Amino acid sequence: MSDFENLLTFIESETSFASSYYEESYLDRRISARMRRTDVEDYADYHDLLRESDGERAELLDTLSVNVTSFFRDEAVWTALGDVLAAVGSGRGPTAVWSAACADGREPYSVAMLARDQNVGPVDVLATDIDENALDRARQGVYRSTRTTDIDEQLDFLSSPAAYVETDGDRIAIGETVKQDVTFERHDLITGDPKRGFDVVLCRNVCIYLDSEYKRPILETVSRSLSPGGYLVLGQTETLPPDIKSEFESVDPRLRIYELTGNV
Repeated sequence: MSDFENLLTFIESETSFASSYYEESYLDRRISARMRRTDVEDYADYHDLLRESDGERAELLDTLSVNVTSFFRDEAVWTALGDVLAAVGSGRGPTAVWSAACADGREPYSVAMLARDQNVGPVDVLATDIDENALDRARQGVYRSTRTTDIDEQLDFLSSPAAYVETDGDRIAIGETVKQDVTFERHDLITGDPKRGFDVVLCRNVCIYLDSEYKRPILETVSRSLSPGGYLVLGQTETLPPDIKSEFESVDPRLRIYELTGNV
């Protein structure tokens, strides 16, 4: 067994991250990034570091689990999602939205802010992720602009950003009125059970990192979590298997927005 394979075996057994579900090229990119940050040159030495350091195991898990995210990423999708929320909201109570693999919380907070900004009715957003560290950060709801990421610019998608966040220099904190619309909990999309009764499920840019055999369980889980007539939103490079897709009507094929019309 190679040093890299030994390292993956250790990660699988000693952390909560199921490395065997993911493409090796993805794992290698993320692990190599941590090796550069820790000035370690080969897999065997990094394996030793992981054995010795609880802190580095936590950092690696964070790196493996959290994918690129931003507020209102892909604005065309969010414009369409505003229409979806308006169509679903009917005065019968809050629209139930699941943000699956929510990372540091920017997607679910975007949903909550969008609903308030466009006055499409209340939302009850469940945000889940496999990484407890990411969920802790998400619950805090505090973000910072950097040299390469301008959060103010991202929030310009809203008509009144100041109504939903508190800004102090490069620090932006989600307001309490928005936070009350979002609940965070841990969930494994591959091994966890489906949820129930959701009007909208967002599962964007998750499957692109996985081996093909594990993509289907995720898509089945999120599809079974929808109520009849509910909407599923995938990443723009992701597709539904033909037999699952047959239970959906494509609302916007380019943006990967589907309405459930059958029984998955």
